[in-house]
Amino acid sequence: MNVFYNKEGVGDVLMVILADAPRAEITAERKGRVATIFHGTDVIGYNIFEASEKFDLSSVGPVDLTPELVQTIQGILAEEGITFVADDIDYSPKFVVGFVASAEKHPDADKLSVCQVDVDGNTLQIVCGAPNVEAGQKVVVAKPGAVMPSGLIIRPSALRGVASSGMLCSARELGLADAPQVKGILVLDESAQTGEAFLIGR
Repeated sequence: MNVFYNKEGVGDVLMVILADAPRAEITAERKGRVATIFHGTDVIGYNIFEASEKFDLSSVGPVDLTPELVQTIQGILAEEGITFVADDIDYSPKFVVGFVASAEKHPDADKLSVCQVDVDGNTLQIVCGAPNVEAGQKVVVAKPGAVMPSGLIIRPSALRGVASSGMLCSARELGLADAPQVKGILVLDESAQTGEAFLIGR
């Protein structure tokens, strides 16, 4: 689940995205202040209009996902007779410090590395194209579900046949001030704590 708000670009609409689908295959049905978005018969999202009347929205772009936000969304949908079950939402930080436990060459691509990255008690396999990635580094990991400053949503995928769950980020991809223009991931100081949230500017 991802939530977005951009009053200047879109209008006073809170966009709740549950799944992706080709734009040409999407339909919508509006009830009151809520438009339900469908792909076929599957509900893949909601647009909540006049959102500023119900939400405290100070940011532009991705909206931080909290239990309070989800509870408010559920209440607004319920007012329109829409039931929204939100039992499996992951509220954990999506940008975290990771430790590159290993980095091996991709079996089918010379410029890619298959990395095993320790994060908050788990190990993620991430395929990375950065030339400077190597074992032993502390890095910034965008976990599945993370929304990059560009608007890109990180999804589990496969690169040249190898599964990848997340992304190792460069300073430029994170939108950091004075980010170097050279290719390569951001390598953090050794004092960074594996698993802790990494806050990016929005």
